[in-house]
Amino acid sequence: MSVIEQGTKTLQNFINGQWVPSQSTETMEVPNPATGAIIAKVPISTKSDVDQAVKAAANAFQTWKKTPVPKRARILYKYHHLLTENHERLAKLIVEENGKAYKEAYGEVQRGIECVEFAAGAPTLMMGETLSTIAEDIDSQMFRYPHGVVAGITPFNFPMMVPLWMFPLAIACGNTFVLKPSERTPILSNELTKLFMEAGAPAGVLNVVHGAHDVVNGLLEHPLVKAISFVGSQPVAKYVYEKAASYGKRVQALSGAKNHHIVMPDADMEKAISHIISSTFGSAGQRCMACSAVVVVGDGSEFVEKLSQAADELIIGEGSNEEVLLTPVIRDSHRQKVLGYIEQGIEEGAELLRDGRAVMTEMKNGTFLGPTIFDQVTPDMTIAKDEIFAPVLSLLRAKDLDEGLAYISQSRYGNGATIYTKDARAVRQFREEADAGMLGINIGVPATMAFFPFSGWKDSFYGDLHVNGKDGVNFYTRKKMITSRFDY
Repeated sequence: MSVIEQGTKTLQNFINGQWVPSQSTETMEVPNPATGAIIAKVPISTKSDVDQAVKAAANAFQTWKKTPVPKRARILYKYHHLLTENHERLAKLIVEENGKAYKEAYGEVQRGIECVEFAAGAPTLMMGETLSTIAEDIDSQMFRYPHGVVAGITPFNFPMMVPLWMFPLAIACGNTFVLKPSERTPILSNELTKLFMEAGAPAGVLNVVHGAHDVVNGLLEHPLVKAISFVGSQPVAKYVYEKAASYGKRVQALSGAKNHHIVMPDADMEKAISHIISSTFGSAGQRCMACSAVVVVGDGSEFVEKLSQAADELIIGEGSNEEVLLTPVIRDSHRQKVLGYIEQGIEEGAELLRDGRAVMTEMKNGTFLGPTIFDQVTPDMTIAKDEIFAPVLSLLRAKDLDEGLAYISQSRYGNGATIYTKDARAVRQFREEADAGMLGINIGVPATMAFFPFSGWKDSFYGDLHVNGKDGVNFYTRKKMITSRFDY
């Protein structure tokens, strides 16, 4: 049963504690990717809407920054409780809005809740440092202070987890927040906002403005916005970083990925295949930690055969079916882009081992694409270099670990990489030489927990301070140093 009221209801922005219609009359339909049914309309708001939200946040900041840190934490504890109470409902909402499988959605809600758990530790996280007698009769202290109004621009693929990477910690640190959700998955952000206000957040502390380019640019340009958090594609991440930085803002922009999984000859084949299948085809491959390239070291013929067989056995369908792993991609426009990559892979000489396009004639209502596997891919091919963000896997062959690590080094991206092996020497070499920020040892998705930074490298990240962990606290605060002389 649907947890979203079906129809053409137009969502509203949330500004200064009130749900308000956008000043724009332009809207975009929000379909369920598995069925095509329209579940809402989202307003394409204007810079004027942004200005209204930012000014509300700036006004709220004057009081919020003085709110005792333990009181902020208590609101987050209440928020944690409400999210936990609504865990199942939120997961079902993600299934309808994003299209991913229920198990994946349920896990996403849990990861979001863990971000709130971390942020609720604000009294400890916000602590400064002191040192007595740095010189004769002189002490030094460091205090953390919030920036003011900060903003978050979030993607469609994790409509709960990514917003919760941002606003709970930013608000716990004393900032006020303006959230711009993806126009493709806007409903969940409104639900998160309702629960946050129910937890006791004052008006203006969290604001939501729906829209597209004008809202993004409005936030990047607004003089009262002091910091920007962004997650999305590489070209947009680069644009956001450069433009926001040119306006003097602090920026963290998480970008694209091309994550390589190296399968050594001594790997546990069955477990490696299970992890790779889940990592590659879960969430329809639409996550920045998905396995998108497997480096097969040595002969690998048995591994490739069994991997292809496992892909053939995948159950494809609507995410509420608990047996389903592979769900639709977000929109047909994205699917058409992916089809172009498949054609390009064929033209450049890769062997199409498993063609997922056949699913499109069988499942016409949703934006489905079956598991697609290319073999004999070389590092110079487009499908080996670009982030495809879909259930498409490239198999590269390597004679040894050195060659496999070279493939990772050649990639412009550096989000994650994994090795499957029992050899401690191979693990250590991989740990030391793999040119990526998040590494996995016999793990399909080496994403970090909320108390560690999500530390992509190279073109997978623009900025200096990552989301989550101590990096997140440092990003959302600025330091004030006090040097005191006490003569006695």
